Amino acid sequence: MRGPGVRNKGVALFPRTVGGRHLALCRADGETIGLTCLDGENRWQEPVPLHAPRDSWELIQVGNCGSPIETADGWLVLTHGVGPMRRYAVGALLLDLRRPERVVARLPGALLAPDEADRDGYVPNVVYSCGGLVHAGELWFPYGASDARVGFATVSVAALLDAMAPPPHRPAAPAAE
Repeated sequence: MRGPGVRNKGVALFPRTVGGRHLALCRADGETIGLTCLDGENRWQEPVPLHAPRDSWELIQVGNCGSPIETADGWLVLTHGVGPMRRYAVGALLLDLRRPERVVARLPGALLAPDEADRDGYVPNVVYSCGGLVHAGELWFPYGASDARVGFATVSVAALLDAMAPPPHRPAAPAAE
């Protein structure tokens, strides 16, 4: 893989083309989830930023947890956030189905965060997933806990989508005089 979109970690391919484009999630800048597109020369282009660290649980960096999952409401993206003391938690975004460069909604808090049992281990205070799948209306995703254990979490897709909110609007740039 080559091109500016695949610098760093976190590249996850979309499971199908979108509008004739081959797309991937990435974290080319080491901090922000971005969307990159494969060009005609098989180079991943400069990413469009999708989500930057905002909340305390993702203050240091955000990234994707595997490939986007197609739902009728949009592309569901499991995310991870790194907060203070290198504490990792899992969150979620929803991208527009036809225009995935548009974030439709985001989970305002963490979907899964480390608990007391996750304080000890090779890498303490971490829960992390590499993706999930939808079966019978439930999102199933495996996760590692403190690099010591593996668990499975489930959540109703409808409940997860209902808990999401539109992303905060960015203030408009002042008009040029």
